[in-house]
Amino acid sequence: MVKLLNVSPSPHFQSDETTRKLMLGVIIALMPALAASIYFFGTGAIIVTLTSVATCVLAEFLLQKYLLKGPTSITDLSAIVTGLLLAFNVPSNLPVYIVVIGALVAIGVAKMTFGGLGNNPFNPAIVGRIFLLISFPVQMTTWPKPTGFNNSYADAVTGATPLGVLREGLKNGDTVTHLMTQVPSHMKMFFGYMGGSMGEISALALIIGGIYLLYKKIITWHIPFSVLITVVLFSGVMWLVNPDKYADPVFHLLTGGILLGAIFMATDYVTSPMSHKGMIIYGVGIGVITVLIRNWGAYPEGVSFAILIMNGFTPLINMYMKPAGFGKEAKNGKA
Repeated sequence: MVKLLNVSPSPHFQSDETTRKLMLGVIIALMPALAASIYFFGTGAIIVTLTSVATCVLAEFLLQKYLLKGPTSITDLSAIVTGLLLAFNVPSNLPVYIVVIGALVAIGVAKMTFGGLGNNPFNPAIVGRIFLLISFPVQMTTWPKPTGFNNSYADAVTGATPLGVLREGLKNGDTVTHLMTQVPSHMKMFFGYMGGSMGEISALALIIGGIYLLYKKIITWHIPFSVLITVVLFSGVMWLVNPDKYADPVFHLLTGGILLGAIFMATDYVTSPMSHKGMIIYGVGIGVITVLIRNWGAYPEGVSFAILIMNGFTPLINMYMKPAGFGKEAKNGKA
């Protein structure tokens, strides 16, 4: 009897793990950052997170059941992960209807249009975030200050992010040395005492989640470390050349979405390369593009754009960095 081979979408590796177990691990790893978001932003973080997750799950269920008329896959928990990551990439005071739109774009356009989990070429949460940033630039760049439950969701006290302060100050001819006196200290930023998207502000919480993912072997070190090391080296060289114009590398690591992106979004199985060499090239590309956008782009932050661009290069990286096929002879005559 002829045995048939089943060809499935990426990622292509054999493991006892299931998609549901992997997604559950990611959800657990995101809990410290969610707790920090609620601590710093209060009820707004809860409302935005619940709205995003509920919309993602409901949209995936309805699209699969009534439009695609196929089996539903919401039990694999991937829609919950998308909802959490989308919520982490927006301000905690974002109006509910905008959150709903972003979630519908993430699931309906970025994920289900291509056939669902395993087929989407771009990270759904990032697509949703960038769509909202382009469509609602004012709401997406109005950042509540981290004042905890004293911060009203409907009428939150807002202020600029450290990256925003740096961008505007340099544009007005100020120096980095002086601007650093106008932003929280590195230690405060490490814990999360700064404005920004609700899930990106606490480096401590994100690092705890990252350690958990590495410990459970849900991700490998290649992408996060290559992203972060590239950011450190690139921004560090510029800082050494001209410290009055460019911020130090620690500042770049602690601000914006670099840790959130490197640990939780760039490591997405479907949209990242399969080989370790490919992962490192992918991570280096994300790091370089992020620093380029932060220093010379139109936006003060560039992590989402960097990951989306490198998502587009993933098939090419896989093509040139794939291992030799089984049974194929190497050039030196060894199999």
